[in-house]
Amino acid sequence: MSNGKPSGAQAVFGDFAPQLVHLTDDVLFGEVWPDEGLSRRDRSLVTVAALVALYRGNELPFHLTTALDNGLSAEELKHAITHLAFYAGWPNAMTAMTQLQKIIQEGG
Repeated sequence: MSNGKPSGAQAVFGDFAPQLVHLTDDVLFGEVWPDEGLSRRDRSLVTVAALVALYRGNELPFHLTTALDNGLSAEELKHAITHLAFYAGWPNAMTAMTQLQKIIQEGG
């Protein structure tokens, strides 16, 4: 990465999965996320909704924090997760809300 530090993907996979690192860093975060077709805020909301609906708890903390950094408020995320409970399932929403609460309590 440009700051001299390895990306998250590079730190986890290093030379073990270089193609996945490339796709993550250069395509997903280098091309898709910066695309101006959606704001970063909206992109975060869509991503959080997909991760909640698909019960992807491993990725959710990173993207909840990113959503906060991209301008979504904790209140907006609480409302979105509550709304998703009816469409994505109660356990999914409860897990997401627990993760959001932890992030907020830790000062995220």
